[in-house]
Amino acid sequence: MAKSASLQVLVNACLDGLVATQTLSPRQWQVCHHVRDCRTAVLGGFALHCDQCDAEALCYHACRDRHCPRCQRQASEAWCARQRAALLPVTYHHLVFTLPSALNGWIEVHPKQLYDLLFETVWTTLSAFGANPKRLNGQLGMTAVLHTWGQTLTRHVHLHCLVPGGAFSATGQWHPAKSTYLFPVRALSRHLRGGFVSRLRQAVAAGELCRLTEPREIDRLLDTLMGTEWVVFSKPCLARSETVVDYLGRYSHRTALSDSRLLSFDGESVELSYKDYRDGDQRKVMMLSGEELLRRFLLHVLPKGFMRVRHFGFLANRCRAQRLPAIRAAIGAVQARPLAVMTTEPGTTGHPQPSKPFDGYPCPSCRGGQLRVRTALAPKRRDGG
Repeated sequence: MAKSASLQVLVNACLDGLVATQTLSPRQWQVCHHVRDCRTAVLGGFALHCDQCDAEALCYHACRDRHCPRCQRQASEAWCARQRAALLPVTYHHLVFTLPSALNGWIEVHPKQLYDLLFETVWTTLSAFGANPKRLNGQLGMTAVLHTWGQTLTRHVHLHCLVPGGAFSATGQWHPAKSTYLFPVRALSRHLRGGFVSRLRQAVAAGELCRLTEPREIDRLLDTLMGTEWVVFSKPCLARSETVVDYLGRYSHRTALSDSRLLSFDGESVELSYKDYRDGDQRKVMMLSGEELLRRFLLHVLPKGFMRVRHFGFLANRCRAQRLPAIRAAIGAVQARPLAVMTTEPGTTGHPQPSKPFDGYPCPSCRGGQLRVRTALAPKRRDGG
């Protein structure tokens, strides 16, 4: 008989089977425990009481892990609101830089180093093109979000970048992009490839990739990478840049898998909904064992403290407060309105709304009263834990 499908159900049912065949890192264990305990008595919570119908309910604490599909909605909405408030009245460009799959083995053993190199190389590439006097002759701005997955949860490392279409010169002038594309993607691809492989060679020579121990295999792979065409995607956002901000925001504080994509689970196999981009973006369903889906999910656990979202150039956190007003003045735009505080009340759309004091949760029983906190619940020890 099929059970309700969620990542939490899969962790409870399949984690033991997975660890019997695969060794998990301490970080992967930690994420599994967080997902398993999220919104359960293990984390404690509150006992609620309706002020009209005397109904009672329990509300348990969330784990707040960015890999948990049930958490971080408020943080994601607040991030989107901050980015929308900082948008300039120019055409934005959505660029995607993808690492070749041949690097997946190195990413397995040195994820932080290679992810950092991807951020560094992408920004160095774009800033070099922007500073070129024959192109924009100024400083670019970039917001980048790291994705490590494809629709079927296999490892597919790529960086989504949102770049305003222009550059801010040292003399305080705004130089708009000269065409509907920002830079030629083939030239970007070649520059990215050369820069990334060069940085890999330097990292190997400096001993920063210490788990790679076969010099011949290292040289063979680096030579293979230089002979591969790297994929770079670029598209102008001619309509609404807010849509790309919202797209990036869905994954700014969360990971690849949402519970809505898990259609059914019979205790052994799970149905996963995915979009097939190679077949006209059709929505399809694939069947995986519970252990295999959990294994794929854990491929995308990030190193502890790793920053998945980063800002560069005139959008960097250290200078955006000064640079954005100067850029708006340079292009004759009015100042953006102050950012409102986000709320998470039911029925909100995720756009900025004025905050108001918390007054309890609407009672689902009488629909007229408010569920208010009656007492705090201490965390409970998990059975067998």
